[in-house]
Amino acid sequence: MAKKKSILDFHRMKKEGEQVAWITAYDFPTASFGEAAGMDMLLVGDSLGMCTLGYHSTVPVTMEDCISHCQAVRRGAPNTWIIGDMPFMSYQSSDVKAVENAGRFLKEADTDCIKLEGGVRVAERIRSITDAGILVMGHIGLTPQSSGLLGGHKAQGRDVDNARLVIKDALSVEQAGAYAILVEAVPPEVTAFIAHKLKIPVYSIGAGPCDGQLLISADLLGQFQSFTPKFVKKYADLAGVSIKAFEDYIKDVKEGVFPSGEHVYNILDPIEKFEALFKEFA
Repeated sequence: MAKKKSILDFHRMKKEGEQVAWITAYDFPTASFGEAAGMDMLLVGDSLGMCTLGYHSTVPVTMEDCISHCQAVRRGAPNTWIIGDMPFMSYQSSDVKAVENAGRFLKEADTDCIKLEGGVRVAERIRSITDAGILVMGHIGLTPQSSGLLGGHKAQGRDVDNARLVIKDALSVEQAGAYAILVEAVPPEVTAFIAHKLKIPVYSIGAGPCDGQLLISADLLGQFQSFTPKFVKKYADLAGVSIKAFEDYIKDVKEGVFPSGEHVYNILDPIEKFEALFKEFA
C-alpha cells in the first residue's frame, strides 16, 4: 500500500521535475479506483454540482454537499492526499467565515487541504486560512464560480493585458501563503512562465505543461454528456458502455430472459411442503 504524500513530497516533485497526476473524485468508488491506480492526489471539486448532482453550474453547490462528498472520497481513498473545494459563497463574505468553512473540511471530512478560486481579490482570505494552520491551494485563470465576470467559461491570458492579470493573480496567491496553485484554461506559454516564476507547485487543467495535470474524472471516463472542454482527453466511454448495458438489461427483462435459474435462490425444503404451504393461503 502506497504511503500518502505530503506537502513535502509535492514540493520535492516540483524541484525534481516529477509530474503530479490527479483527478476529481466525488464518490467512494471513484476514489477507491483512483487510489488503486496510484493517483498522487484527488480533488473533490465543486464540479460535483454538474457531474453528480445535475446542476447547470457550480454555483448551487453547498458546504453540506461538499462535506458529504469529501467524506465519501476519504472513505474510498484513505491513503491519498485529498483536496476539498470551497463552494461559492463559503469564503467570499469574510475572513471569519472563510476560516470556519475551511476548517470544516478538515474536521468533518479529513481532507488534507482546501482549494478556493481567485487571485488578488481573495489574497486576504488565503492569508487568513493559512494563518489558521490550514493548507490552501489557489485557483486562477478561468474560475467557474465567477465566470459571469469573465463573460462566461472563457480561456484567460490569451492577450498580453489579460495575461498580466493572470500572472499578478499567481504572484498574489503565492505571497498570501498558498502551498500550490491550479491554473485553468490559460495558454501554455503563460502557464510555463508562472510555473518557472513561482516556488510553489503550479498545476494545470487545460493550461498546458507545468508541475502536474488535473482532469475531471467524469470527462476522462466519458461520463459527462452535456459538453466536453477542448482540453479534455477521454480515456474511456463509460456513458456508452453504461447505456448499452442498460439497453441489454431492458431487452432481457422484456423478453423474459432475465432472471434465469442461475439468478434465483433455490428452495431448501421439498416442493411438496411448499405446495402445502401455498394451499393454506389459497
